[in-house]
This record gives sequence, structure tokens and C-alpha cells, in this order.
Amino acid sequence: MLLSGIKKKALKLAEGLELVDFGFALPYTWVLAEGPEGKALGVAMTLPEEVQRYRNSISDPSLKAFIERADSLNVIERTLGLAAINAVSQYHIDLSNAEWVDVLELLPENAGKVALIGNMPPLVRELRNRGYEIYVFERNAKLWDRDTYSDALEYHLLPGMDAVIASASCLVNGTIDMLLDRARKAELFVLTGPTGQLLPEFLKGTGVTHLAAMKVVDIEKALLGLKLGSFRGFEEGNRKYVVRVV
Repeated sequence: MLLSGIKKKALKLAEGLELVDFGFALPYTWVLAEGPEGKALGVAMTLPEEVQRYRNSISDPSLKAFIERADSLNVIERTLGLAAINAVSQYHIDLSNAEWVDVLELLPENAGKVALIGNMPPLVRELRNRGYEIYVFERNAKLWDRDTYSDALEYHLLPGMDAVIASASCLVNGTIDMLLDRARKAELFVLTGPTGQLLPEFLKGTGVTHLAAMKVVDIEKALLGLKLGSFRGFEEGNRKYVVRVV
């Protein structure tokens, strides 16, 4: 499981950092960490359709306790774990070589077949307007439309894709390993969205080529948005970036 390897690396980098605050909430679960260089906010998309009658086994919350459960079968623990890993990542990340662009700028004009893992309507519309041959996959039936494929078809169709743009929530729902295995032909594999705040080096050699995420530039504004359950409020405190995984 990819997250098992990532958590081991994150635990080492969590040394010297403290848990300041956290919340398992909608739309994002969040973890605020602090170290000698200041604070860092990490998030992971909360997937309510995945949450059943789970009971969180963490009785003494800490950064390391959350990270230790990043590969748990309990989706609540896994979401908190990934948010904690993202907080550690954002504390340490060097964005001096980042491109402050949108994920669309990564696609060449002749990209061929493009898979979108997760129905992201604004991105879907723009890709179709630009003439790309796209295949949209979605697990949550509430987000389906007539042009959306069930995620059950990812296994069969991904081997034929030339590029993949995947919502980083695939880390939360546990499908990332299958996606990377089936999309080995793809020259471009992007994890996109706030959940993709990982350190690029955590994904070296996995098949992921880029991370298109958000850097929190105004922690107070972003945190208020999270506490109020607001996508827009959170994103107003952020800036989009793209980094290459080398």
C-alpha cells in the first residue's frame, strides 16, 4: 500500500513538530502543525459516502498518532492521517521550483486519451472545450452525469490512457495503488486538489509525475473557511501550484 511507505517517511519528518489543532469535518479534514519555522496546515478531502459506523481508535491525538494510522482500513483514521502527513509536507516543502499555474497547463495539445479520476465539472468542461478526448470516472453516484463512467471501469480502461488527472482523494479512498498500476502507459499522471499537498519526494518512483495542489498562504483565513465548512472560504486563503515529481 502506497500510504504505508509514505507514512514511514512522514514520521521521520514529523520530529520536532507539534499538533496544534485538528478537525474531521466537511468539506475537508484538517490538521494544523507547528515547528520552529512556524505553522503549517494540511488537509484531506472528507468522503462522507465512505464513512460507515467506524469508531476512531485514537484516544490521545498527536501528529504521530494520526500519521501512524494513514494506512488504516478505518476511513476516518486514514483521512486524519493523510491530513497530518500533508501538514508535515507543507511545513517542509520547497516551492522554489514550483509553477504557479493551473493543472490544465500540464497537458500538451496532442495528449490523446485523458482520464479524469473524479468528476470535477469545471475541469471537465474546460477539457472538452479544448477538444480533448476525455473519460471521466466517479465513485460517488451522486456526482454522476450521463457522460460519467463508474469507477468500476477504471481497471479496464486506464491501460489505454495517455494522461491521467486524478483527484488526490484517491489517496483517501484507497484506490491510488490500482490507478498507478493500471495507468502505467500514461506519460502524465497528476494528483490534483488540496489533498495532494504531499512532498514530491514521497512519490518518487511511483508513477506520479506531478502534484497540482494548494499552498495555504493565509492560515487564519483558510482555517476559518474550514471551520465554517466552506470550499470557497478555504480556497481564498490558498494559492494553486504545480510541482514535478522527480
